[in-house]
Order: sequence, then structure tokens, then C-alpha cells
Amino acid sequence: MLDPTKFANQIQRRTFLNSAGVSLGSAALSAMMARDARAATAPNEQRPLPHHQARVKRIIYLYMSGGPSHLETFDEKPVLAKMHGQAMPESFTKGQPIAQLQGQKLTCQGPMIGFRKHGESGQVISDFLPWHGKMADDLCILRSMVTEQINHDPAHTFMNTGTAINGRPSMGSWINYGLGSEADDLPGFVVLTSEGGRNPQPISSRQWSAGFLPSQFQGVQFESAGDPVHYVGNPAGVSMAQQRRLVDAIRKLDEHRDSSRHPVYPGGSRALQLGASLTSDQPVAAERGNHRDKPGGGISAHDPEVAARIAAYELAFKMQSSVPELMDLSGETQATLDMYGAKPGDGSFASNCLLARRMAERGVRFIQLYHRGWDHHGDLVNFMKISCGLTDHPAWALLTDLKQRGMLDETLVIWGGEFGRTPMFQGKGGPGRDHHIKAFSMWLAGGGVRGGLTYGATDELGYNSVENVVHVRDLHATMLHLLGIDHERFSVKHQGLDARLTGVEKARVLHDVLG
Repeated sequence: MLDPTKFANQIQRRTFLNSAGVSLGSAALSAMMARDARAATAPNEQRPLPHHQARVKRIIYLYMSGGPSHLETFDEKPVLAKMHGQAMPESFTKGQPIAQLQGQKLTCQGPMIGFRKHGESGQVISDFLPWHGKMADDLCILRSMVTEQINHDPAHTFMNTGTAINGRPSMGSWINYGLGSEADDLPGFVVLTSEGGRNPQPISSRQWSAGFLPSQFQGVQFESAGDPVHYVGNPAGVSMAQQRRLVDAIRKLDEHRDSSRHPVYPGGSRALQLGASLTSDQPVAAERGNHRDKPGGGISAHDPEVAARIAAYELAFKMQSSVPELMDLSGETQATLDMYGAKPGDGSFASNCLLARRMAERGVRFIQLYHRGWDHHGDLVNFMKISCGLTDHPAWALLTDLKQRGMLDETLVIWGGEFGRTPMFQGKGGPGRDHHIKAFSMWLAGGGVRGGLTYGATDELGYNSVENVVHVRDLHATMLHLLGIDHERFSVKHQGLDARLTGVEKARVLHDVLG
């Protein structure tokens, strides 16, 4: 007679396996095969990677989603203050892209907060960010950023992928594809989100997609409250030993089905053969056609998704132990929790910053923390106090903690949003600012970057970047350079073209900001 408990476990297991192709598939996609893959071959025959000596091992990207105002953070404008309330000169705005203020009367809006010099370097930082002032000598402030998309979703896509075209790989996926994870039991690219401020718009998972790269390199979103990764835990009544046997059986079945259609290559380990399919075969596959179209609907190791499927079970099994340990902050000292302002399980930016440090320690290559709430069209002062209050101190804590642990020199930390805000007034419940793409500020800190440096400048009203202009693609090129990758040599064949993170237009490495 069938044991009802055993039958229920089997049903739950089927649900688990069915979900693995999507939820665990995304989680598994980064660690198991990546190191073997990059040792085996190269995208577009440009290996070995890195191309030169890397300055950092990893990136932590503090993404301020919504577009922080550069005019209330890092770009003091005394002339704009004097012109407050006057008509915005048409010479600045005529024929220029404007978001919600298009066709309206444009009036100058002076800075809404004071600025001070901080540190030995004298970095100028607004009073909204007192904790940034404490780390001024570690920051390289980029005051002359420009981008190309003026509305949020396409601007996020441009910042993350270097293009507004949907379906392209994100920067974290490119890096994960090129270098892989240093961790055996965690993905190479992890995303965490928090919110607080005005209009915390959702962030689409497209922003950490692998695009046309094998799906194993996409970002994996971890939940900082509740279950960290959906479906990663065992159903009730299923032991780790049973799970291990199940994973082994599924792997053998997949390999058996594959070998019946495509004999195993002579020589070399199975891992290397599957790893090779994640790199050199993948770009060619787009031109050959989809291998899923073979008779019987089978998939082979020549299709990178079969390797991803096998890796899904393997990494998911490992993550059942590694993820709970990673997310459990009980081992941190009270002093560390207090330094960050973190409360375990609260989903805050502070807790996410602490988790980012823990991921960095465990070998995660690219860690992206989105804080949603910077879209300040109105009542800017109130919402800046909220957004800065939630992020200013934790960002300082992260840099301080990394430095104390000797990790900052091998970590690149980036802070910034998808664009800036206009020097013109916009009022919704109090003075605010519209979207702006011609000028905004970001900062870099950590390995290879010159701390205490302000790079670039905007005009007297903060409308245009005019000195040492930094395009988003320049930021991407510099990130790759610090990781040991030449952005011009790092490409994948896609639809007959050599696709790159930095695209076909000229991008430059910001050597002037590198130490």
C-alpha cells in the first residue's frame, strides 16, 4: 500500500524540481560551472581572462534607484542659488530632452541644503550626507556623469546594460560570465533590494538578466526578509541525504539522455566539457539555431541550458546550507550590528550592506544593492532626509567595515542612480526636481581608485557636464579594467556581431581617477 507521507513528499519534490528550472535555475546559474568554463575556453577566442593584472576581486554596487539630485548631494552651485526663482536661460534648455517639465515655464531652483568641505581632501558634500563627510578621503566623486535615457525603466536598463535595448546582458552578468564566482556554494551575482523615500518604484528583474549569455550568469535576487531564495529549502520530511540522492539521480538521467544523442568528447572531464559549452559553443549556438528544436524536443550539452539545468540541482543543494548561514546575522557582534544600524530580517538597506560584506567575504563577485525611493519630483527636502537617513550611515559602515577587515583594497564600491535631477523647479507637494540626463554625480571607492578626488565638473547651473565628461560606458569600461578585463577585447558573438558591454561607440577607462 502506498505510504501517503511518502507520496506527498514525492509530489512536493516534483514541484521543487519543476520550479528549479526557473527559480533555482536562476540561483544555480553562477557557481558550479563558471570556473571550469573560464579555464576551458574563451568568449570570442579572447581568453585567457583576466587580460591584465586585476586591481580588485569584486564589486559592490550601491544603486540609488530613482535618481538622486546631484544639486543636493555632491555638486554645490552658488550661481544657481543666486538665480533662484528667475527664468531658466533658454540657452541651456532649448531643444534639450526634458521629462515632465516639457512645454512648461522653467524656473531656476537653487540648492535646498547647505554644503561643507570634509576631510583632508576638502571634498564638498551636502549636509544631507553627514556620514559621507566622514569618509570623504576615501571617495572619488564623479561630478560629470551623463546618460542617454530620461525615464526610469530605460535609464535603469542603460545603466545596467550599456544600452536601452531590452534583452542585453547586465553588467553583473558580463562580469560573472567573464570571471565567474570565487564561491562554490553561492551565485557569482547577487541582488538585494530595499526601499524608503518618495515613490519606491519596482525594479524589473530584467535589470540583472543574463540577456543572450547563458542564463546561469544572471543575477539572483536574495530576499533579506523571509526565505532568502524561493524553493531552496527541503520540503518537510525530506532529509539532506535524500536530497543528495535525488540530485545525483537527476544529473545521471540528464547525462544519459545527452550522451545517447551526443557522445561524450574523448579526453577531459565531464565538468570541463559542460563548462566549454557555456562559453565557446554558446555564441555559435545563436547562429546554428536553437538545439531544443531537435527531434523529440531533447536538449544537449551543446545547448548551455542543459549545463545550467544540471548545475541548478547541484548549486541549489549546496545553497541549502550556505544561504541560511550567510543570511543568519546572529554570529555578528552587537558592535557590528550597531555600526551598520542593522536589524536581522528587517529588509533594510543597512542590513543589506552588512549582507553585502558577508557575501564579499564568501567570494560573490558582483553584489548589487538597490535602494528604491529617490524619485523626488516634489517635497524634495523631506524625501531626501528619508532616503539619505536610510542609506548615508550604512554606506559609511560598509566602507569602514571593509577597510577594517583589509577588504577595501580588493573591492570596488560604487554609489549612484540612473540619472540626476534638473536645476529647474518642479512642484508636487513642495519644491522638487525633474529627471535629468545631462549631468549627475556618482562616487567610487576602494581598490585602485584615488580617494579624496573630485573628478569632472558641470556648468554654473549644474545643467551640463562640461569638464572630463564621464559617460555610462566609461564607467563600465573602468569597472572591467579594475577587474583585469579589457572592455574592447571582451565580446560575445551575437546575431553576427561582436557584442560588448561597452557597445560599439568609443568608451574610455578613467585612468585619471585610478591610483
